[in-house]
Amino acid sequence: MAEGSRPTLVTVAEHARVSRQTVSNVLNSPEIVRPETRERVLRAIEELGYRPNVVARQLRTRRSSVLGLRMPPASDGISGQVLDRFLHALTDEAQRAGLRVMLFTAEDDDAEIREYQTLRATTGIDGFVLANTHAGDPRTQWLCDHDVPFVTVGRPWDDGGAPGASTSDDGLPHKVDDHPWVDIDGRAGTRAATQHLLDAGHRRVAFLGWPEGSGVGDDRLAGWLETLTDAGLAGDAVVQRTEDSVAMGAAAANRVLRDDDVTALVCVSDSIALGALAAARELAASRPDRAPVAITGFDDTPVARAVDLTSVAQPVADVAARAIELLRGQLDARPDSPDASTGVAQDRQVLIEPHLVVRATSRAAR
Repeated sequence: MAEGSRPTLVTVAEHARVSRQTVSNVLNSPEIVRPETRERVLRAIEELGYRPNVVARQLRTRRSSVLGLRMPPASDGISGQVLDRFLHALTDEAQRAGLRVMLFTAEDDDAEIREYQTLRATTGIDGFVLANTHAGDPRTQWLCDHDVPFVTVGRPWDDGGAPGASTSDDGLPHKVDDHPWVDIDGRAGTRAATQHLLDAGHRRVAFLGWPEGSGVGDDRLAGWLETLTDAGLAGDAVVQRTEDSVAMGAAAANRVLRDDDVTALVCVSDSIALGALAAARELAASRPDRAPVAITGFDDTPVARAVDLTSVAQPVADVAARAIELLRGQLDARPDSPDASTGVAQDRQVLIEPHLVVRATSRAAR
């Protein structure tokens, strides 16, 4: 290649010893290219400094390569760290796929739908990523009705009487909708945390959760309850519900720990767990004769790592990668896409299992 000239698709293909179509596939549908070939092409792209002509691609495909995501309102500083990690991972994955993420704000679901209409009309935005799904969510219905590609980070949480809803074997409502979604298996996470505490010798394990009706919170509660049921310990199970904050977590823990038989707490979030940890430490100082309290959180935030809190880690990078994969699959399968014939079948609903990170706060029972 002549010095100073800009690398093209052809020069990348020559450098990697593949066809031009293979380079195009690596850029647009990498999942259909053999891993070793894909790596060779990516090395050639990096070595040559190749950058696709985005304007030409947009004119050819009639796609903006932009995805929209509503920025949720500010929340607790601890739990908000999970959102920060997700946004970074999603933006990174989108860029790897040749896409960009546009953030916008909206006061509620209806305002968010109005933003969908505006962005589709003014920017030709390709699709949307939805967060914070909930029962009766009107956003997914609007996007389906208007044939707009989207993926939700979170399952549908409609109640048992909603259209398309069904009930699981344990009586907990869930809805298997046809739209693509990616979610963390919160039930599996709290099952792991509860089993860890039982294995450590605890027999009275309480749950500190969010107010009833939170799909995510109720899912995590279900994992705790299932584990106690399997162990024959659900008969006197203790649940304390509270809002998601450190102060509220401390107050909830103080109420539960009036029962001296409670020696362990499974918390629905790190925010509540940190409050519970403060309450447990105050109790230990005032009543050194009482059995120490083991505590687990959920989210594995940097604060949890700093205070040595056992917590369930959410693989947010995996969630972001699968969300972009599901959206790209929809975009490439559209009739006006040049890659419509290269799409491959994939799961439309993805449940990703988290893992428990054991630290000092989940000590064995005395």
